[in-house]
Amino acid sequence: MTLSPFPIEQATLLAWPALEEITDRSWSARFARGYTKRANSIHCLDLADDGDAEVRIKALAGQYGRRGLRPTFRLTPLAGPAIGAALDEQRWDIHEPSLVLSMPLGKRQYQVPSPTRYFEAADPEWRQVQGALAGYSLETAILLGSILDQIKVPACGVVVYDKALQPAGAALAVTVGEIAVFLNVVVDRSRRGQGFGRAVMHAALNWTGQMGAGLGAIQVLADNGVALSLYRSLGFADSYGYHYRRAPL
Repeated sequence: MTLSPFPIEQATLLAWPALEEITDRSWSARFARGYTKRANSIHCLDLADDGDAEVRIKALAGQYGRRGLRPTFRLTPLAGPAIGAALDEQRWDIHEPSLVLSMPLGKRQYQVPSPTRYFEAADPEWRQVQGALAGYSLETAILLGSILDQIKVPACGVVVYDKALQPAGAALAVTVGEIAVFLNVVVDRSRRGQGFGRAVMHAALNWTGQMGAGLGAIQVLADNGVALSLYRSLGFADSYGYHYRRAPL
């Protein structure tokens, strides 16, 4: 599937906001006290906006340093060649190559064999379940809540349960116009391989379908074979790749 990265990249920024942002033309430097690379990195949304890349990168890197964060650039197909060249010159390393997968969505309702609940993203119960399944510390759980509080588009926390009605899997589904973004998909470690990942994704797809989304997108580490196999089996296909570049320590 060949799609322009722009609408998906724009949707993912709205679906997962930072706590603070500095803009430089089409570049966005995002800060969230270190929780997730997406919310703590520089993003470029215009392939033609790579002029003065070396100077601009150094200036924004200083902003990360002042916040105690390692300067990081998210390099997607929307980053012009001069950006990559400047990062090479400054010896920023390559970190976590990843893939964006997408699929067309229709009105189909998927079968969900597990008990399921849908929560408002602001609901403390969903946040507690999500944090517990992911094994978050109290500090990380607070940061998760801070980011969720910034979401201004429709968002839904999804939880599926086992036969004993214990939380087994969770996900965050967000719709940005016609694009659905799926984030924070997690399955309890002791229940992996039992179909709960598929169940929570089916439930999330059902919600976004009801919200009228026409395209689904999800971001996955390129070496996460289990997740990639699941999402491809659901109908997601590779759209484009990206990776992070990090300033030298």
